[in-house]
Amino acid sequence: MASSLALDERALILAPSPLAADIARLLAGAGIDNLCALDLAQLQAGLAEGAGLAFIAEQVFDPGPSPLLQAFLDQQPNWSDLPIVLLTQGDRSVTASCHLPQGNLMRLAVPFEDAQLLQMAQFALRNRRRQYLVRDQLLDLQLRLQAQGITPGEARERSEFARHQARKMEAIGQLAGGVAHDFNNLLTSIGGSLELIERRLQQGRSDGVDTMLRMGREAVSRASRLTHRLLAFSSRQSLHSQRVDLHALLQSKRLMACVSPAVTLQVDIAQSLWPVEADGAQLQEALDNLLLNACEAMPSGGHLRIEASNQSIGAGHVTDGALCAGDYVRLRVIDDGQGMAQRTLEHAFEPFFSTKAIGQGIGLGLSMVYGFSKQSRGHVTLHSQIGQGTQVELYLPRHLGQAQASDEPMLPVQNGRGRRVLVVEDDPDVRQLLCQAMRENGCACHSAANASDGLKVLRSTRHVDLLLTDVGLPGMNGRQLAEIARNLRPSLSVLFITGYAETAMARDGFLEAGMHLLGKPFELQALQTLVNQILGRP
Repeated sequence: MASSLALDERALILAPSPLAADIARLLAGAGIDNLCALDLAQLQAGLAEGAGLAFIAEQVFDPGPSPLLQAFLDQQPNWSDLPIVLLTQGDRSVTASCHLPQGNLMRLAVPFEDAQLLQMAQFALRNRRRQYLVRDQLLDLQLRLQAQGITPGEARERSEFARHQARKMEAIGQLAGGVAHDFNNLLTSIGGSLELIERRLQQGRSDGVDTMLRMGREAVSRASRLTHRLLAFSSRQSLHSQRVDLHALLQSKRLMACVSPAVTLQVDIAQSLWPVEADGAQLQEALDNLLLNACEAMPSGGHLRIEASNQSIGAGHVTDGALCAGDYVRLRVIDDGQGMAQRTLEHAFEPFFSTKAIGQGIGLGLSMVYGFSKQSRGHVTLHSQIGQGTQVELYLPRHLGQAQASDEPMLPVQNGRGRRVLVVEDDPDVRQLLCQAMRENGCACHSAANASDGLKVLRSTRHVDLLLTDVGLPGMNGRQLAEIARNLRPSLSVLFITGYAETAMARDGFLEAGMHLLGKPFELQALQTLVNQILGRP
């Protein structure tokens, strides 16, 4: 590989002349060095000299695969993963999809937006720079180890560890960048809506305010879904573990509503299928994500098969120890779509990793499924090959024991008028909002910024019907506060609110009778309704 950084960052282009010229012009205008190849042989020669990425038109592979290109990709050193932008003709069906090279492929439909191509090129080059940085770090480490008299075996072990750490840091950087990108967009929508509303109010106008309010609320809703998926990936969401019957979840009518009309759906459910122990709502979201991914892999239609079967897992099972021995239900989602290359598979569960064009997906679907499976004491595997479709296997633990009767529904009341609520929340703005919502609901409200101040109220003679507390308080947390409060006032109802609290991830072990949990962010109307239900329980 050439040592010149400028040469290593060069983009190679192999496409029909007009398209290649347009791409070369755009790249040159952005300061990206590039070279147009006339054929695969010239492209191969350019790769041997050094390249940051390659743009290749899909029709180049119509006559057949390129052994030379595939050999180059297969023989890359461990630190290298050349990005290739595959230029596709819209929804053009490729009959020779198995001829495509297996590697780090990103698809870009032609015609494309200029900004879209440049964003993809800059993203690929940033990743390529990180690869070269890893190469240099490994070389430096190897030289230092040799100087210290380290044996070759020890050197390889340390080099592998360094490569693993570099890849982990790259994934963390990808996560941080993805979060920053999406939240900057959301904050722009929220802040812009508030600014426009403020201008209208200052001008004494109300026209258009409804539209601005709707835009702001929709941005908040998108932010809520984003944080939910991040917590799911990190296995830190609050799950309500329960008995789930998969027959209801796998009803053909419900599944057909989730797939495109061009996809043929087949559902095979084993007889006497065991119930699973999981959060029903999160399981449904995980399954819907898998169905969406499968349909996107078959843009022109195809066959999608869903299988559910009982599996008894013993030591040495193919899950490589990822599952404890026991009984599980395996959900298989199998499509005959485009498939993924091995290097794509290695990153598929990473958050914000996506092979879609910029703006067409945030890359959190599979990472959410991964985190949900781990937190549910299950496992997920992914098998795929280019041109041969993809198979996802989701294992969930069998529910043991009898079905439990559902909780007695809480009795709603018109409002909490005359009731007294103690609000304990360390964030002053959130605390003020909560108190205002309680007062508008007809409740008298005491407030405290921490558990110690809250205990002063509870130890006094002041009447309190409900303790409304954040879980993540500084010092003594909300759960510890509730335990002491129950010792002081055994019949006190408790409502926890939390954005994230590790101890609250499993609701069954966190909540006692008379305790409830509401995740942030929430609508004030939903909070008021829940408070009314709690206070209305006889």
